[in-house]
Amino acid sequence: MKNQSNEVVIDTAQDGFYKGFNHVVTLTSKMLIMVLVLWALVFPDQAKAVLSKVNALVLGNFGTYYIYVMAFFAITAIALATVPKVGSITLGGKGSKPEFSRFSWISMMFGASIGVGMLTYSTGEPIYHFANNPDIIQGLVPAKQSETLESVYRYSFLHWGFSAWGIYALVGLALAYFGYNKGLPLTIRSVLTPLFGNKLNGTFGHVVDITAVLATILGIAVTIGYGVSQFASGVYNITGADWIMSDGAPTMTAMIVALVFVMALSTLSAVSGVGKGVKWLSNINMSLSGVLLLFFLIFGSSFLAIELLGKGTIDYLINFVSMAVNVEEKGTALGDWQAGWTIFYWAWWIAYAPAVGIFFARISKGRSIREFVLSATLIPSFVCFIWFTFVGGTALDLELSGLAEGKILGANISAQIYETLNVLLSETGAKLMSAVIVVLLMTFLVTSADSAILVVNTINAGGSMAQTPRSHIIVWGVFLTALIGALLIAGGLGVIKTAMIIGALPFSVIMVLMTISLIKALLSHKVESQDTDETLLKST
Repeated sequence: MKNQSNEVVIDTAQDGFYKGFNHVVTLTSKMLIMVLVLWALVFPDQAKAVLSKVNALVLGNFGTYYIYVMAFFAITAIALATVPKVGSITLGGKGSKPEFSRFSWISMMFGASIGVGMLTYSTGEPIYHFANNPDIIQGLVPAKQSETLESVYRYSFLHWGFSAWGIYALVGLALAYFGYNKGLPLTIRSVLTPLFGNKLNGTFGHVVDITAVLATILGIAVTIGYGVSQFASGVYNITGADWIMSDGAPTMTAMIVALVFVMALSTLSAVSGVGKGVKWLSNINMSLSGVLLLFFLIFGSSFLAIELLGKGTIDYLINFVSMAVNVEEKGTALGDWQAGWTIFYWAWWIAYAPAVGIFFARISKGRSIREFVLSATLIPSFVCFIWFTFVGGTALDLELSGLAEGKILGANISAQIYETLNVLLSETGAKLMSAVIVVLLMTFLVTSADSAILVVNTINAGGSMAQTPRSHIIVWGVFLTALIGALLIAGGLGVIKTAMIIGALPFSVIMVLMTISLIKALLSHKVESQDTDETLLKST
């Protein structure tokens, strides 16, 4: 059978276990994942050493490329939304209605993207940059003082603002436009048709989709790796069980147990589909996020947070372009900071972009391009800013006042938000709020993992959005669990990060081509009467 739309023809099996799936994309992706799993399990030291060497080569030779290409993606996404001819186009054309309410729609976008990372880094990044950031390295501000605070949020907002969300919006827009407006399969290769046409029907198209699958798996691996680490730290803060923590960090046993638990729930949620499991979990985690944020608003350092939010946002907006294109010299302290933070983040967002982009596209039919891009970029960015100032700002204030006595600064990144609660509240109160965070983290993890599983199966099925057979969802749940577990055993979160940075590079090249292709298609789009902002007005 052929999944055919206009210029894209994707062969899929007619019967058997892989009925409806492309054999080349599916089996090659699985084979490559299994090779990586077996390599990490059988030769962990070798895997760690080789991946580290390749990672060093990538950072040494492509660090500057990552900086410029991310700036290109973010600026392009925002620019497309502001061009009247482009922004008014409705995804799906006349008569297309949004499938989900705005609350559910935004909740799913947020929960399936960087909700997990936000919980870890809303405390972790401000605390780190309180002690070391480019302004401190250059001697412009002292470390760990009140004068340090503004520089803390300049860099935190850079990493969690328009660049992160703009890349998700760009990939989601490209897939939704070619899928709904051009009638092409909802898969990565479809976006490249204006550049390559029917060349995408064969080996080249398969390579594009396989690259997207591998990037997705490695991107979600980092997210889940950090998530299960923080999950284990939270359970320890509640129970005090000695086997969970060692030397201030989660033990391997605790992380593997947490991984299996979370992935089992994720697979069950994915089986229920986007309209049920993912939707309800997204609504739950958005609501719990509001509860947690309200807690920090009432009991945290609210006045400092509001000040940091205002100053940080203005500073970020003024300096966004200059920060986005700034490249530090390799081998210097500034270069090392940029490689460890900015380039790591850019690779993470790029690797995760196929999963988030396809998921965004699946839930966004009936939205105008302007509504889609601005909602997917501005709202989540500002929510991240609020989280970082209210949660991270409270942690910083506790350290500045001396109440924390270095406990938050000295904690593992997975435990810093819990140490903040321990300082702020009584023992019972800290345990109760830790339980809220653990539940919230679990919903974020499950939403992220099951959306990634659904997306991988969509790519493997040649872009088909039909309900994926449960057996394939379960298989990919097992594959993802095995990969994360193997990489953790081979060298912990550091090895997962290294593999992800390497895996993001080839997909970043595809993303450049996707962006050029999208611009070409949108600028030549024939504006029809139905492609107006009427859809936007109705949806609001």
